[in-house]
Amino acid sequence: MALEDPFTDLKIETQSTGFYQGYNLPIALASKLSVSLLVIWALVWPFSANDTLRSWKSGLLSEFNTFYDFSVALFAFFLFIVALIPATGRMRLGADDELPEFSNFSWFSMMFGAGLGVGLMVYATAEPLGLWETNPLTVSGEVNSKSEEAIRGAYRYTFLHTGFHAWAIYVVTGLSLAYYAYTRDMPLTIRAALTPLLGEYANGVTGHVIDILGVVATILGVAVTIGYGVSQLVDGAFLMTGMQWLTDNADSAMKPSTAGLIAALALVMTMSTLSAVSGVGLGVKYLSNLNLILSMVLLAVFIAFGSFTFAMTTYLRALIDYIVNFIPLSFQTHSPASQEEFASVLPVEAAPFIGELFAGATDAWGTKETFLQALSDDAAALPDATKTAAYDAGTQGRLFEWQSGWTTFYWAWWIAFSPFVGLFLARISKGRTVREFILGAVIAPSLVCFGWMTILGGSAIDLELNGDANGAILAASTTATLFVTLSEMISGNFLTIISIMCVILTMTFLVTSADSGILVMNTIMSGGAEETDLKHRVIWGALLTLVIGTLLIAGDGGLEALTNSMIIGALPFSVVLLLMCVSLAKAMINDLRRSSQNGWSSAS
Repeated sequence: MALEDPFTDLKIETQSTGFYQGYNLPIALASKLSVSLLVIWALVWPFSANDTLRSWKSGLLSEFNTFYDFSVALFAFFLFIVALIPATGRMRLGADDELPEFSNFSWFSMMFGAGLGVGLMVYATAEPLGLWETNPLTVSGEVNSKSEEAIRGAYRYTFLHTGFHAWAIYVVTGLSLAYYAYTRDMPLTIRAALTPLLGEYANGVTGHVIDILGVVATILGVAVTIGYGVSQLVDGAFLMTGMQWLTDNADSAMKPSTAGLIAALALVMTMSTLSAVSGVGLGVKYLSNLNLILSMVLLAVFIAFGSFTFAMTTYLRALIDYIVNFIPLSFQTHSPASQEEFASVLPVEAAPFIGELFAGATDAWGTKETFLQALSDDAAALPDATKTAAYDAGTQGRLFEWQSGWTTFYWAWWIAFSPFVGLFLARISKGRTVREFILGAVIAPSLVCFGWMTILGGSAIDLELNGDANGAILAASTTATLFVTLSEMISGNFLTIISIMCVILTMTFLVTSADSGILVMNTIMSGGAEETDLKHRVIWGALLTLVIGTLLIAGDGGLEALTNSMIIGALPFSVVLLLMCVSLAKAMINDLRRSSQNGWSSAS
């Protein structure tokens, strides 16, 4: 029985005249309205917004911990299966004889810059160090925090958070969008990826809602990235110049000043808007190439002056450990601890202190020592065996709190970024095969991230482990960790030169993230058009600047409210991602059947 032709009659109405010419009015206005209301709430009532959103976020991460973990595992296994099946893997994203638009170097550079970018600058040292202090192996008491034995757990979960699972989230979105855009000549919009399931409903309100979710998630993701990224830019500028106006407290814990943050934001967003106006083929491409070159120079500095032998040994051991534990890491989830179950395993003498003991024993961010130190005088008078039993009984609760507060938080953040990065990956991947896209966008960047995290983060850990840093790196703020690590490795004019390069690299990574986001937002709002109106790119650059700037002025409460909103918004989009997998599987199977029956082909 012959299959019907696939549904491709996607009609996204755009304005023919006026200010919004070429744009879909409901999507553009609803996106602006949603973000504007959120920003006003966070700016005028920052603490009310923060408390409400924080409560929602905590409840969401707690209730959907297993859902997030299983969903991300499904994304990774789905993509690997699609890549390994010969018939689906050799399908080409475009015509049979289509050649890739960008060279492999430029393609990887843009993918790398948009996918992680400034995150690698901020977290290359901070993430491994943080996980060295607390990870499931230390939380469960299997190894001691900040010990040599804790390195294994630190990198097992560093690789989990930045490896195959994480990049699979981006690639599910990117592959789905690219497949319909380049094999069926459909608009490059989020709704297009669900047409095998939605059919004509994609042309109505349902399709609008899906695209609005994509635009809002992109705005929030880019705003949070820039908002936190400029903090590292100011940290680096202060360490190089000593300008007091850049920081509020230069003598103790360094905190960027509002003036410094706004100045850095203005510089980054001006460059981002100019780059977005020039388009993917010019500004974004050349900035991405520069990012990759400067990243390699920074990597070379750590190889030459850091703990390279330690890093490479760690890399090999951690990669093997990650692969061996890939399936357990994919499906291992923890459930919340019950205070009733906790109380049932303790002796009667602990009954009057159950609430206090339960709260302390299930705190994933402390240690047994801090648990004992925080006890009230009466609870501290309990027998040592009882206090030890209480801490051991809280292990399940600590593991759940750690996973929901770290791994699940990461998955929600990656999912929130997936409309932005996924659509950008689709935009730059025309002409590549499905297998090339998956391996190039999942395996390759993961291996680079692993190397980056072990060389930079490994050097920081080794400096602390052997006592050379004397706690200086651990005491630094997240955004200052990289600069403090460099100061422990090198000095003098060379340190100044490398610090300047790091500031430039941070800035160009921020610019790349922002201009890519501006291009993606305009693509969705214009119904998938690859070339959009220049004035709207400028306007969205200005609006993003205003959004981020007002929240920076509002202080940490404003940015935290935005971050919490991004995490909350990731939940509905995770459902969209799961539907994308079902939709893509259906489309590929049916296209292969059509190819066999009718000669209709989208494969090379």
